[in-house]
Amino acid sequence: MGLKTLLKKHSGRSAGGMVTVRSQGGRHKRYYREIDFKRNKFGVEGEVSALEYDPNRNVEIALIKYIDGDFRYILSPKGLKVGDKIESSEKGEAKVGNAMKLKNMTIGVLVHNVELKPGNGGQIGRSAGTSLQLLAKEGGFAHLKLPSGEVRMIPLDSMATIGVLGNEDMKQRVIGKAGRSRHMGIKPNVRGVAQDPDSHPHGGGEGRSGIGRKTPMTKYGRPAVGNTRNKKKASSRYILKGRSK
Repeated sequence: MGLKTLLKKHSGRSAGGMVTVRSQGGRHKRYYREIDFKRNKFGVEGEVSALEYDPNRNVEIALIKYIDGDFRYILSPKGLKVGDKIESSEKGEAKVGNAMKLKNMTIGVLVHNVELKPGNGGQIGRSAGTSLQLLAKEGGFAHLKLPSGEVRMIPLDSMATIGVLGNEDMKQRVIGKAGRSRHMGIKPNVRGVAQDPDSHPHGGGEGRSGIGRKTPMTKYGRPAVGNTRNKKKASSRYILKGRSK
């Protein structure tokens, strides 16, 4: 079917072999499943052939068999079962798993896999237990409430899928042992104060010395606390309400 390809291991290294992301390496062999985030197979009914585990994300995926013989993977919302029929369209039935444009959805509906720009494919609302609520439609935009409490304007021609993504208990997951972390590709992260001064700004000193400076620093000498994120200037004009404190 061509939906699975072997996921290449990079172990946090660049094309030149230099470590660019620390604490990555090893990992069990895994395959990448090609997910249909665009949901652009309009007017063709599909049937849920199987619900599968995906090692690359924290939510289950559903294998869809379309009546024209095509197979695609989609993110699996809660309540979707094997044998259910789903469809993508501009305006269709408002049932779990169906995808349509925001302009044709009713106020109050819960959606996931939402496009930020029409045709780009779903970019927000893709993780376990996530859903966005349609609050209003005004001036060519839909007002969507995100899980963070943020209210954002999304073009009405953007596609979204109806339903709430499952596996909401993922946050209560207990890894349980060091070996499982290594299977996931996570290597131990050594504390800065346990390193030598050439390897980390917190390193050096006699005995169990502290950080020894006003603010904690990253390995590369940049502040590790406070507001370290770049403000999203380009998209801030689409945010009606900020995140809940």
